[in-house]
Amino acid sequence: MLGLLEKLGKPFHKGGKLEKLYPAYEALDTFLYTPGDVTEGKSHVRDGLDLKRMMITVVWALVPCILMAMYNTGLQANLGIQASAALDGAAGWRGSVLAFLGLGYDPKSLLDCFVHGALYFLPVYFVCMAVGGTWEAIFALVRGHEINEGFLVTGMLFPLTLPPTIPLWQVAVGISFGVVLAKEVFGGTGKNFLNVALASRAFLYFAYPADLSGDIWVAGAGADGVSGATILGVAAANGMEAVAKDFTLLDTFLGFIPGSMGETSVVACLLGAGFLVLTGIGSWRIMAGVVVGAFGLAGLLHWGVGSTTNPMFGMSPVWHLCCGGLAFGLVFMATDPVSAAMTEGGKWIYGILIGVMTILIRVINPAFPEGIMLAILFGNVFAPLIDYYVVKANVKRRMVRCAKG
Repeated sequence: MLGLLEKLGKPFHKGGKLEKLYPAYEALDTFLYTPGDVTEGKSHVRDGLDLKRMMITVVWALVPCILMAMYNTGLQANLGIQASAALDGAAGWRGSVLAFLGLGYDPKSLLDCFVHGALYFLPVYFVCMAVGGTWEAIFALVRGHEINEGFLVTGMLFPLTLPPTIPLWQVAVGISFGVVLAKEVFGGTGKNFLNVALASRAFLYFAYPADLSGDIWVAGAGADGVSGATILGVAAANGMEAVAKDFTLLDTFLGFIPGSMGETSVVACLLGAGFLVLTGIGSWRIMAGVVVGAFGLAGLLHWGVGSTTNPMFGMSPVWHLCCGGLAFGLVFMATDPVSAAMTEGGKWIYGILIGVMTILIRVINPAFPEGIMLAILFGNVFAPLIDYYVVKANVKRRMVRCAKG
């Protein structure tokens, strides 16, 4: 197979008839095999971790969230369908697929829930990869650059931040905005100053708010589905007493709650965080900084300030961590090595800034029940400035030491 691919690749190399299509051939070659060109000179730095391996590692870290996304989506759908007594035709084409597979809407069946949830998640994922990957290939061919594997992560993160019934055309529009305007116009992979997946979601959040915020899909499907506010929306409107009627803190920690597909389970996010930290891909300083910032301000507002008019002051720091996308954002979005702070000290400042901004948006401005998305984009903008002053401070300290020496 390797020899066949090399023979087929001759026209794509320099001077060949298909030279302009070399990026497409190179993407397939490096995805399937280890590159044949090996550095032999002693002056070069060797590292077994290239961009492809780094991105694949992040995808592996996302596996718990992916599995939980499919199971919980199916669980919420089955619970909603049963609660609404709308089994006949409630799930449309998904119901036909389940019937063909001999499955039903049993929320107690692991297989029923997992397959039903997959029928929501996989179409969103495939549209995202097809449209976003096409944009990546177009820009690579025009520029004559390699097709980078960075989109493997973006194409997985973006669907996990979306509600299950998001229209597929909106998925295509959102990922197009993120890939083209948040990354490619700045030079492509490694040159974007904003997290691409979050930029895509932010575009949909403001362009089509009814489909991403407020009364979001909770369970069921089609016209007979069940919808209502997310936990953060309920807390902002009616206080924590209304939340406690339907959900326990354990429910939110495990992820058996309605919401965006991949953001509900703190346990799944913690598993991914451990994997990223152990492999050295994700910065534990940024993760810890976000937790410190969020817990510190949430605790101050909850126990120190309080409010009789704003119900969000009644949400404790632990509830903040377990609700919404805070855990998912601090593990997989805030640690983006391209758009995050680079210096060791800057990572702490960057993380704390994101944590504080998340709570400010959630509590002080309850019109936005979720705040982690806007907080991370805010942190992305300030990351270069943070690094600049951290480096400047380090240089100043060294000059003082040198002067004394």
